[in-house]
Amino acid sequence: MEGLKVSNANLTVYIHPSKSNQVSQAVLRELSSLLFTFSEIVDGVVLAYDVNSLDTCAKILSGVHPYFGVKLKVNFLLFSPKPNTLLEGKVVKLTEDSIQVVVLGFSAAVIAEKDIREEFVWKMKKGHEVYASRSNKRHVIKVGTMIRFLVKSFDEEILHVYGSLIPDHTGSIHWLDKNLEVVSHADRSEKKKRIQPERVMLEQDAVDGELSTLDFVEKRTSAKRQKHLEES
Repeated sequence: MEGLKVSNANLTVYIHPSKSNQVSQAVLRELSSLLFTFSEIVDGVVLAYDVNSLDTCAKILSGVHPYFGVKLKVNFLLFSPKPNTLLEGKVVKLTEDSIQVVVLGFSAAVIAEKDIREEFVWKMKKGHEVYASRSNKRHVIKVGTMIRFLVKSFDEEILHVYGSLIPDHTGSIHWLDKNLEVVSHADRSEKKKRIQPERVMLEQDAVDGELSTLDFVEKRTSAKRQKHLEES
C-alpha cells in the first residue's frame, strides 16, 4: 500500500531538569506523545519509532526553568497519504450517498457518491446495502470488503482521507487481484501465439539465395529417398 514511508530524523528533545536522572524514559515519553498525530517536522502521521542513538551530553538552556536538550537519531514509520496515491482500507459503512472506510485501523476515509464510477450501482442485496458492478456481477463492495482507492485529499488535523473509486484499478482488492492475474495470464498466452507465427515465417524464408529450413528439410528427405532406391 502506498502512503507509508520510513523517515530518518535528527532530533533534539528538551527535558525538564527534574527528569535529569531518567533521561531515557523522558525521551521515550516525549516520542510516544507523537504517536498517531501529524508531525510537520517529519511530514506525516507517526505510527512507530526506533531510536538509533542518544547523545548523553545534554546541553542546558538558560532561563527561568533551564531545560536541557538531548540529541538523538530516530527512524519513524509514517502514514503520509498524498493526492493520487493508492490506499487500502476496510469498508465499515455503506449508504446510497457514500462509502466509509477505516485505514490501518485508525484513519477514517470517505468516498462520496460523485467519486464512485458509474460502473458501480447501489442496491439492496439480501437485506444489505452493496455497490455492485454492472460489468462484472462478482465485483461487489459491501461492509467488510477490503478496497483499494485513490486519495483525493488528506485532512492532517483530524486524520481524515477523502477518496475516489473513479479509476478502473480501484475497487474490491480481492476482485482486482484475481482479475489482474487472469488478465496477465491471458496477455502472456496471447504473446506466445503472436510470436510463434513470426518464428515460422522467419524459418521458412530464404535470404539472399540461402536455403530456408523447409528447403533444407525437403532436400534432406529427397536424399534419403534416393539413397533408399539405390540400396534396393
